[in-house]
Amino acid sequence: MKRLFLVVITAMVLILGLAGMTACTKQEPRLKDVSEQKKEMAPDRVGAKIAQDQTQAQEETDEVKRLKLTAEQGDADAQFNLGGMYAEGQGVPQDYAEAAKWYQLAAEQGHAWAQAYLGLMYYFGKGVAQDYAEAAKWYRLAAQQGHAWAQVRLGLMYGQGRGVPQGYAEAVKWYRKAADQGDAGAQASLGFMYALGQGIPQDYAEAVKWYRLAAQQGHAWAQVRLGLMYGQGRGVPQDYSEALKWFRRAADQGDAGAQASLGFMYWLGRGVPQGYAEALKWFRLAAAQGIAEAQFNLGVMYHQGQGVPQDYQLAYMWYNLAAARATDKEAREMAAKNRDLVAEKLTPAQLAEAQKWAREWKPKAAGGTK
Repeated sequence: MKRLFLVVITAMVLILGLAGMTACTKQEPRLKDVSEQKKEMAPDRVGAKIAQDQTQAQEETDEVKRLKLTAEQGDADAQFNLGGMYAEGQGVPQDYAEAAKWYQLAAEQGHAWAQAYLGLMYYFGKGVAQDYAEAAKWYRLAAQQGHAWAQVRLGLMYGQGRGVPQGYAEAVKWYRKAADQGDAGAQASLGFMYALGQGIPQDYAEAVKWYRLAAQQGHAWAQVRLGLMYGQGRGVPQDYSEALKWFRRAADQGDAGAQASLGFMYWLGRGVPQGYAEALKWFRLAAAQGIAEAQFNLGVMYHQGQGVPQDYQLAYMWYNLAAARATDKEAREMAAKNRDLVAEKLTPAQLAEAQKWAREWKPKAAGGTK
């Protein structure tokens, strides 16, 4: 008799990604198309609205002209702010090369934020050729001025071995400098280093300390890690209720790993009464963001009819997605085996439709259900 393979998420080890403040993130333009608003406005107000927006546009154009004039006179703050406007496309067409130019001028005058942002431009290759060594150079200059965000970025460079020789002890050094300033990302990173024993002796209690400091500031990734520590009983007494609390805080912020972990707690009834409906809700949210473990578990729930009517087509879709996205070989194999097992229960037409769903599926941002 063929067996259904189940996966148990005992830990969600997430990729450490500390975006911090990025000047390279494309934002919504400040000026909006008024044509969409005309349908909702009385005719006599449309002209007034257009005039108002034209005035605002002129004011922004004048602001850019004034800022550019000051920047051209060598004012570092103006150069940095102008770089930010080009990077974000605020008041000017978005132009990363122009942003990098102004950041560089300010950075060469010792402007710490400009140095940090110029490092970011080199790291991602925005407006300049990607160059990790150059990114590390500018991060270091800002970090040496005590710039916490640059210290975190420099720590990441040492942890990754990008632009500098990999050195966990050096990463810890820079994380600690920023963490001591209260930077939540640095605190979370330092906790992670203690948890793994990278560059420092492994110490779960110390990891919990730093995770908690970041989590109390609302850092979602640290909240997930702290929840895992409580769930595993590492550095603190095992406490599923406390784990659930921290998972929920991060899940409410849209963190996919937290949503998957929260779904798992409801699925097995850990720290909360078992509830398939709640488990399904959180697995859907995590799966919609592309978390393979949550996609697999949704496949199991549709396969077994847990909290939902049994649906082999949806089970196939979620297993198929999990098999394609899982990074762990064993997880991929389990998902593929379950997918093939479910396929035997579908007609050719049903199978073709389920495969079409999987092909057309796209990950979403925080939230969303199937």
